[in-house]
Amino acid sequence: MKRIFILALALCLISTGSVFAAGKTVRIGLMGPMTGPWASEGQEMKQVLDLLAEDINKAGGINGMQVEVIAEDDAGDPRTAALASQRLSTRDVVAVVGTYGSSVTEATQTIYDESEIIQVANGSTAVRLSEKGLNFFFRTCPRDDEQGRVAAQTIKKLAYKNVAILHDNTTYAKGLANEAKALLVKEKDIKIVFFDALTPGERDYNTLLTKLKGSKPDVVFFTGYYPEAGLLLRQKRELGFTAPFIGGDATNHPDLVKIAGVEAAKDFYFLSAPLPKDLPSAEATSFVKGFEAKYGNSPNSIYAVLAGDGFRVVVEAIKNAKSVKSNDIAKYLHTKLTDFPGLTGTISFNEKGDRVGDVYRVYRVDAAGNFILQP
Repeated sequence: MKRIFILALALCLISTGSVFAAGKTVRIGLMGPMTGPWASEGQEMKQVLDLLAEDINKAGGINGMQVEVIAEDDAGDPRTAALASQRLSTRDVVAVVGTYGSSVTEATQTIYDESEIIQVANGSTAVRLSEKGLNFFFRTCPRDDEQGRVAAQTIKKLAYKNVAILHDNTTYAKGLANEAKALLVKEKDIKIVFFDALTPGERDYNTLLTKLKGSKPDVVFFTGYYPEAGLLLRQKRELGFTAPFIGGDATNHPDLVKIAGVEAAKDFYFLSAPLPKDLPSAEATSFVKGFEAKYGNSPNSIYAVLAGDGFRVVVEAIKNAKSVKSNDIAKYLHTKLTDFPGLTGTISFNEKGDRVGDVYRVYRVDAAGNFILQP
């Protein structure tokens, strides 16, 4: 009878999918670019989640259970990400935070959805990611249609008339470029004088910059990532090309200034969720202090902080739903998480898993290379 009871109990645990009874540990996955061109993003994402998990465990865990972060490297590459997501889906994780690039996230969505694992992207802003009807997909970053709207508003506010748009053919960059273009062509006083793509990872963009310069733009809106943005700024200065550049949110990283040089980066504008230093909330202040105490510096990347918000909303859902079942977590995030005090501002989700509310702000790089929030 004792053996029958034990067997019945084991079957019960399996059928409920409960981590509560099975191991007293909740596993939350992290998928990020730990290597590759965006390695600093992924490495800091892991630092943030490790810190948050440590704080939660010191405070007693989630409903008495300790939390463990299981990290996988996607290298910023869709094929590598697909393999990373397959590995994570076999490691008893209740949710996965990440990843950074939209095309990288897109390569993993079906895998997580079919495995019924919650996915909370932190830097993947492409519109189509949340238009697929996936119940387990969420993101703490906003969408490119919102970013495109803010980009168009910024260009109008700065009174630019001839606009060049440059992307890199990735899901994110091309999507944002198209969103901005669609809005700008409706403005009778604005003309799109250039619309094209570069090849990411190249070291010499002088031919492209010469072509760009020849289109005589008042401004260039670059929708790609910070490694290429920094190189473009440096090489355009060397070329004597003086048109100002505005970047999308993927250009928001301190390495932009390191690559470009302070002089070349000066007066570069970019769109972004607000940096932690610009948030007055107690949550943001406490988090930054804790990060500085543990790692000796402030967080560099807003996307690492957005990953932290992804982790925190998952923890909140598990705690309040009193369940680690994906359907329960998803239901809580969709319908019951309201104005959660995130590190990057209040967080709620709509039925598509998109973050609700205005998030984007405009920043300018000053003469010292600092990122300054614009009024």
